[in-house]
Amino acid sequence: MRSRTADGQATVIGRATRVIETVPPGAGAVVMGTGIVSIDLLLSGAAAVSLLPLLVATIAWTLLGILLAGRFLWDRPRFDREATLPAALTGVAGTAVLGTRLTLLGWEWAGAAMLGIAVLLWLALVGRVLRRWATPTAGVSFMLTVSTQSLAVLLAALGSAERAVWLVGLAVAPLTLGAGLYAFVASRFDVRQLIRGSGDQWVAGGALAISALACARVTLASQALHVLGDGGALRGATLALWVAAMAWLPFLLVTELTVPRIRYDTRRWATVFPVGMYAACSFLAGSALGWDGLRDFAQIWSWIALVVWGVVLVAMLWQPIPLLRAARSRAPRVGDEPVEG
Repeated sequence: MRSRTADGQATVIGRATRVIETVPPGAGAVVMGTGIVSIDLLLSGAAAVSLLPLLVATIAWTLLGILLAGRFLWDRPRFDREATLPAALTGVAGTAVLGTRLTLLGWEWAGAAMLGIAVLLWLALVGRVLRRWATPTAGVSFMLTVSTQSLAVLLAALGSAERAVWLVGLAVAPLTLGAGLYAFVASRFDVRQLIRGSGDQWVAGGALAISALACARVTLASQALHVLGDGGALRGATLALWVAAMAWLPFLLVTELTVPRIRYDTRRWATVFPVGMYAACSFLAGSALGWDGLRDFAQIWSWIALVVWGVVLVAMLWQPIPLLRAARSRAPRVGDEPVEG
């Protein structure tokens, strides 16, 4: 004997499992994009509003962590295969961005824990990614830079919060390495991705934006702690990186409007992150350089980032609904008689 209700429940569970199985290795971009929007709102003065994306980022990071552990334990071939993809580095950046936001919240202990996790992930993944490197590169390939610079940002944020000179000094290493990795990836980047990309083409500019943010964060920390000289070289590097990042923005906007890609793709979160990063890096670069105009731009752009985040979040949450609804429609109503099977 087998009840229709049991069959319906099995169908729903099976479809939910299939939804989980479709989560791609680049899903860490959800945490990246959501975390940076929370930082934007905090820097723009909307601290209370910033707690909503912070909560979403924390939930997403937790669920993705459980999923990653599950694949490591029960689907090792898939785990090993996906660990060679640049998209896997979204887990590093997402962890570091969330750690930075928690540090700004005053939870330095949480930021330090996130730093430890992010460093371990980076060490475990970057070698695998480089061994399977493919050219020409796409936008997601710039995650090599983004993940590295995210460590510099978190190190500088913790160093500033804890007044730990050694952390600020240590941040210079990933800052410099990240800049070098950007040149490595950019020299192999297929510019046709600006037209063909499904959202990750924005990381070409976003990787420079987080580089500018990292440099500005180190500059501000060094000024506060009176280390790394007079900061002139760091301010010059911050300006150069910010200008280079902004140089990408017109091309990204024009190609986005010329060739609209409105269908949802997980890589759209790789659009949310750079959009949010343009605001964050402008806030910090403006402070480091003493230019109020950059902060004015960031104030406006942070709300644009919030809108983009909201649209992509709704689109993502809608994706599993038709599949689960179809399963639910097959399930019999309460009171149906069991049938023999």
